[in-house]
Amino acid sequence: MSVTATPRPPLTILRAAPRGFCAGVDRAIQIVERAIERFGAPVYVRHEIVHNHHVVERLEALGAVFVEELDECPTDRPVVFSAHGVPKTVPAEAERREMIYVDATCPLVSKVHVEAQRHFANGDEIILIGHAGHPEVVGTMGQLPDGVISLIETVADAGRFEPKDPARIAFVTQTTLSVDDTSAIVEALQARFPQMKAPHKEDICYATTNRQAAVKAMAPRSDIVFVIGSPNSSNSVRLVEVAQRAGARRAALVSCARDVDWNTLGSIRTVGITAGASAPEDLVEGLIEAFRERFDVQLEDIRVTDEDVVFKLPRIVA
Repeated sequence: MSVTATPRPPLTILRAAPRGFCAGVDRAIQIVERAIERFGAPVYVRHEIVHNHHVVERLEALGAVFVEELDECPTDRPVVFSAHGVPKTVPAEAERREMIYVDATCPLVSKVHVEAQRHFANGDEIILIGHAGHPEVVGTMGQLPDGVISLIETVADAGRFEPKDPARIAFVTQTTLSVDDTSAIVEALQARFPQMKAPHKEDICYATTNRQAAVKAMAPRSDIVFVIGSPNSSNSVRLVEVAQRAGARRAALVSCARDVDWNTLGSIRTVGITAGASAPEDLVEGLIEAFRERFDVQLEDIRVTDEDVVFKLPRIVA
């Protein structure tokens, strides 16, 4: 007696494009790999090079040692500073200890640092729109003396902020924020301080903007949107929020296919999948394959733009 296999239910997967690694993340990972090739293991890395534990574990297997502070690093081994940027005191201390160091700060984060320093030199009071405690915010605020930069996280903060001189203020932003949330904060500030100076070009990076745009395009069609990324990845967490606001019935952050609770999906017909800027593509492929094992999958790319940005490596590892 033959047994007929139960047909798998149909499922459309909407795959966001762009997704995953951005140029800054790709550059930072290459810097660690090249440093290990040039100097041998171990190479120390101050803070996670990017916020993704799969990436961190792979680099650890190659010989990277991740620490939180410079005083955990021996002076006779090289140290790499993470893509999020560091306060000025960190390279200064590395130089004092005569250490070899490589700065993997994303060039778009460095652009924000330069803007803040330029405003300070012009005598402007500086507002930083961002999330307290995030390494990028710590790094940006650490470019200037304590108390010079005021952090604003919400529209309510914007309403409470009292500058010394309303005619002499300027703002910069963290690069991985929600485009919509940041616009609301900027509008609230501009309504109060019409003379406030803005960046020459928006600080939220191209990759954050593009990944949010792709999620907005697919969310209204999705029963659930899965964002592959780590909980400490700001841009990944923002993608979940964007999906929810843009019309997805549900949205979830997962680090990989193993995190999916298949028993709670219910009757789904369309799933959106994207990945934060620090999540490797093999995790996307793994999640799609996990769906193929359970569903008759039709794959559809939702592409909003193409990316061709590449950042040069520092000379010491190029």
